[in-house]
Amino acid sequence: MRGDSGFAVPALYELSEKESVYYVIRLKSNAILQRMADELHPTTEISDVSMSECYYEEIEYQAKSWSKSRKVIVQSVRPAGELFFTHSFFVTNLIDAFSPKDIVRAYQKRGTIENYIKVAKSGFYMDKMNSHSFQVNEAKMMLSLLAYNLTNWLRTLCFPEKQTSMQIETIRARIIKVASKLVKSGRSYFKLSSCFVCQKFFWEVLQRIQRLKLE
Repeated sequence: MRGDSGFAVPALYELSEKESVYYVIRLKSNAILQRMADELHPTTEISDVSMSECYYEEIEYQAKSWSKSRKVIVQSVRPAGELFFTHSFFVTNLIDAFSPKDIVRAYQKRGTIENYIKVAKSGFYMDKMNSHSFQVNEAKMMLSLLAYNLTNWLRTLCFPEKQTSMQIETIRARIIKVASKLVKSGRSYFKLSSCFVCQKFFWEVLQRIQRLKLE
């Protein structure tokens, strides 16, 4: 479980530990934590101020509201051109399983999850349930989830490597909402406008879809 400092409450730590749930939760800085971090990396003369520095340390810390001491990871960063370190603190019960750097990296991935949620809301309108009927809203949500998953599979399996990070609005504009003409002459096919600037990308994706079908 990952959470920002709004989730840094003792009751949540204790519940997670009781239920054997691993957690990494950011702590708000305070004078005691700052002093402990400064002792790890005291201010000294910097040989090259143009080079950035980043360190990951582990300390034992017990706040007044905690029933016991817990493991806290300290991330100390001095950006290039700066003279002092800035510290970030993360409380965790991942004891001896990961290095301090791995734990911070695991926490930082929560931003990726938030981006997925943002895409689900802005790209597939999952936050707009406009019916008073629970069943209607449920059906709409399921259709949105289906569209979300199909788009992700399309992007993962059929897009060229450089386009796999393309957002849903761009995907719609380039290969879904495309003006074309249905032509019938012995067989039916779509004829794209000669002015369509994304033709190469469109056909490449279509060919990859067809290869998947054959496989």
